Amino acid sequence: MKRVQDKVVLVTGGAMGMGQAHSELLAEQGAWVFAADMNQEKGQAVVEGIRKKGGKADFLKLDVTQEADWNAAVAQIIERAGRIDVLVNNAGILIMKPVQDTTNDEWDRIFAVNVRGVFLGTRAVIPHMQKAGKGNIINISSIYGLVGAPSAAAYEASKGAVRLFTKACAVDLAPFNIRVNSIHPGVIETPMTKDLLAIPEQRPALLGPTLLQRPAQPIEVSQAVLFLASDESSFVHGAELVVDGGYTAN
Repeated sequence: MKRVQDKVVLVTGGAMGMGQAHSELLAEQGAWVFAADMNQEKGQAVVEGIRKKGGKADFLKLDVTQEADWNAAVAQIIERAGRIDVLVNNAGILIMKPVQDTTNDEWDRIFAVNVRGVFLGTRAVIPHMQKAGKGNIINISSIYGLVGAPSAAAYEASKGAVRLFTKACAVDLAPFNIRVNSIHPGVIETPMTKDLLAIPEQRPALLGPTLLQRPAQPIEVSQAVLFLASDESSFVHGAELVVDGGYTAN
């Protein structure tokens, strides 16, 4: 038996980076994955890759900032699969700017994707999880939801919001047997960070106090997602799972 055999999982931002890795690993471990993203071409490619390996996956076009998109995506999953077992709120954006240089539009955009998107997705799946008598929500926060760092004030504020939103949901949803946890990755080598990591003078600043002195690969975070999505984590609720190579320990 695979670790998430026959679970129905929705992964946002599933077309690339960590979301792609989450989708591929969960499908490999037996889940029916719905990879949702704005980028239809890349999202379809991820789904086709999963299917070629014998996995079960479908693509959904989703703008996480739009309630109507969420309602439509969830309705499609319920129509096709009959339920949603796991929601992975992975979609996110990063803008590297100190607070004094951050514009109102940049602040609003980061909060729309990183916070509003998590809220809308969580709220959209709750009625279906309540009906099923169980559910599992995994929110991807960041080490910058735990500690501060230079030149990312809006991003850090958004990820801190995700951290405490997760705990609030854990309290509210425990009576319905819906588990809610957050994952806090450190520096991950994804399309979003690759260009920054390629700049020699920028790389040490990004890695900061990371004890392992390297960025993680997306699959290393996906293993944590797999654990929380599986029944192995049945007593893990309202927790912060840190995957940061020792960044916050140093």
